[in-house]
Amino acid sequence: MEKLPFVAAGAPDATLLGGFWGGVRDVITHKNLLDLLIRRELKARYKDSSLGFLWSFVRPLTMLLIYYVAIGQFLGAARAVPQYAIFVYSGLTIWGLYNEIVAGSTMSILANAGLIKKVYVPRELFPLASIGSALFNFGIQMIVLLGAIVVTGQFPLSWNLLYALAAVILVITYGVALSLLLSALNVYLRDIQYLVEVALLIFFWASPIVYAWTQVQTVAKNHAWVADVYLLNPMSNAILAFQKGMWEAGSKTNIINGKPVPPVDWPAHLDLRLLVLFVIGLALVYVAQRVFARLQGNFAQEI
Repeated sequence: MEKLPFVAAGAPDATLLGGFWGGVRDVITHKNLLDLLIRRELKARYKDSSLGFLWSFVRPLTMLLIYYVAIGQFLGAARAVPQYAIFVYSGLTIWGLYNEIVAGSTMSILANAGLIKKVYVPRELFPLASIGSALFNFGIQMIVLLGAIVVTGQFPLSWNLLYALAAVILVITYGVALSLLLSALNVYLRDIQYLVEVALLIFFWASPIVYAWTQVQTVAKNHAWVADVYLLNPMSNAILAFQKGMWEAGSKTNIINGKPVPPVDWPAHLDLRLLVLFVIGLALVYVAQRVFARLQGNFAQEI
């Protein structure tokens, strides 16, 4: 495993206390250290494993198999959703990025307690390293998804691909905000890590991953406010955008068991929703960084 370069201990200098942009500059200044932290996290995750990074494929593929068989076949979802395997794996891929960012970064400060107690490094590097590790695994899963899309002949060569890019940017934005906030709060209140596990489970089922948006619309047919509340969840919008970009079958009429299945009626003004959520996400990043900066002074004592 690569050794991290020694960084002199002590309090940060004035440039490190220069507000939000001072924190950003400090992270950029230590980008090489961030790269080492990401590499260390990836190597530690698969240390002494004979399959190594191949395990990054196993979990999402296992989840795909479970949901495809249990919900797609046994519960009949595949009979109403065209290319159900691509639909499910698209949702699992973008959700996996968000889940890994939030779950991993929440523990990032505590997991690096030994290093934090010994030397001074910008504390933001630790949750950001968890994000870098999650992005690496996301890249691996994207290779699987793109391969499946090519094999099924459903590659979406259209402007809809931009929705997938927008979804990734949105997930990263909210991931950065939550990473900074939750990793800092978890140092002072250890219950945060357990609350995060429960919240991620709830939001998984509150997002259109294993069931389609059309089913949400059916439930909300007589209660329009249900769909409005459902779409307040940024991840619901990100998942829908990612599906619109990667799941071509959802944007055209398909024939299933001899019956035509109309294209998905995507939420109105989805592009505007994504833009508004992105701006809100940037504001949350700023707030989270300021909270992190305020709390980080006592990290070494609290851990």
